[in-house]
Amino acid sequence: MQAFSGIWVPVITPFAADGAVDHVRLGALVGELAQAGIHGFVACGTTGEAAMLGDDEQAAVLQTVLAAAGGRPVLMGVSGIAPREVAAQCRRFGEQPVAGFLVPAPNYVRPSQAGIVDFFREVASAAAPHAVVVYDIPYRTGVEISLETMRTLATIPGVRGLKDCGGDARKTQALIADGRLAVLAGEDHHIFTTLCQGGQGAIAASAHLHPQHFAAMFDALQAGDLARARQLHHALAPLVASLFAEPNPAPLKARLAELGRIGPGLRAPMRPAGADTVQAVREAWLRSA
Repeated sequence: MQAFSGIWVPVITPFAADGAVDHVRLGALVGELAQAGIHGFVACGTTGEAAMLGDDEQAAVLQTVLAAAGGRPVLMGVSGIAPREVAAQCRRFGEQPVAGFLVPAPNYVRPSQAGIVDFFREVASAAAPHAVVVYDIPYRTGVEISLETMRTLATIPGVRGLKDCGGDARKTQALIADGRLAVLAGEDHHIFTTLCQGGQGAIAASAHLHPQHFAAMFDALQAGDLARARQLHHALAPLVASLFAEPNPAPLKARLAELGRIGPGLRAPMRPAGADTVQAVREAWLRSA
């Protein structure tokens, strides 16, 4: 099965002037990121505004990302409340050559820990033979996945990794030490610390910009060059901070649009980033070049 390591990009979804998905620019962006050393991609993640895409649009986005990824692995983001519905998505998208599925806990209903285990057991069974990467992001789902629950999820066949947005440093360290799941930093400002502890990589929206620097930081740590990795981390930190000053992906899309790589469009209820944020991202991008 696919090894989940390195720097993965949760790809934004560009929109044309009429609001439709801009597949030409999406494919070009993915191709550029692959050439810059990005190790893998997530289609239809949070950064891709997947919640505002219809089912057919999501399927088309996945096809475009797969075609442009240059052989890099692609995770498909799937989410929902009812496990049977999320399982159905996995079966549908599993007809494509995906590396697996990025799946958060059910949102809004706040199930018990036992309910979370039941959810992932059903989803992983439907996803087979593809892998499941658990997306632990309680500030979006409204439910925390405890350390003990994560350890239980690691025993489910097909559950292979964790996108870690849980905000619990103790849990992160314990799961890295446990070694059964590939722990990928999901908060961009935690990439360096997660990698230094032995985490396998990151799923990082910020890596749309200066992707070669993010890949170089990963490579430096793999080679034991802590000084070089630390230098890159400190250079990138202001850019990361500026990109999350407003809801993602508005600041990121603004910068990519300024660079001529996409149009500026967002799907409601997302709104464009403010002028001060756009300026801060621009300045941080220049300083970290």
